[in-house]
Amino acid sequence: MIFNKETAEKTAELLLQINAIKLNPKNPFTWASGWKSPIYCDNRLTLSFPAIRNYIREEFSKNIEKQFGKPDVIAGVATGAIGIGMLVAEYMGLPFVYVRPEPKKHGRQNQVEGFLQKGQNVVIVEDLISTGNSSLMAVQAIKEAGANVKGMVAIFTYGFEQARENFEQAHVELYTLSNYQHLLNLAVAKNYITEAEQTTLQEWSSAPETWGVEV
Repeated sequence: MIFNKETAEKTAELLLQINAIKLNPKNPFTWASGWKSPIYCDNRLTLSFPAIRNYIREEFSKNIEKQFGKPDVIAGVATGAIGIGMLVAEYMGLPFVYVRPEPKKHGRQNQVEGFLQKGQNVVIVEDLISTGNSSLMAVQAIKEAGANVKGMVAIFTYGFEQARENFEQAHVELYTLSNYQHLLNLAVAKNYITEAEQTTLQEWSSAPETWGVEV
């Protein structure tokens, strides 16, 4: 769920302005999963624009406290959310840790990097939610370290039904600054895409795993 409509619209516009989100229905991208997609999202670009990263940092910070209360620790999901997670932790005056996709193969074999104590309350920061699988692996790692996950926040979500089900089954509360529907509405209103292209993008979001696959 989004924090609020105004934030969702402004975040979507900022992401489009800096090409963090690229919409190209006529020449689809191929994701690492093999899915064909008319949209590609790289929220790491926000870190290169001070005004935008500060906006995201402040929106996250005020809404984390509003939705979850002030946690003991902020965690970022590697690698995409390490930068913004650190900015949020700094702004809130909180400790920061980050979560690797899997434990290191050497040394202490950590998956959670940083100082995290058992029983501490943690809010996890993500940059992007697709199916939610990798994000929820980070949640599991924090729990296995003995800490309490209060919830997760992300810059953007594609809004897939699979993600909603995954978070629901894991009993993890998710809030995002913006989402796919607000992005499409704004993209049409600001002439980033045509209404015909919006239809294509809507069709993709309904069945992303089979969209663009030749049979």
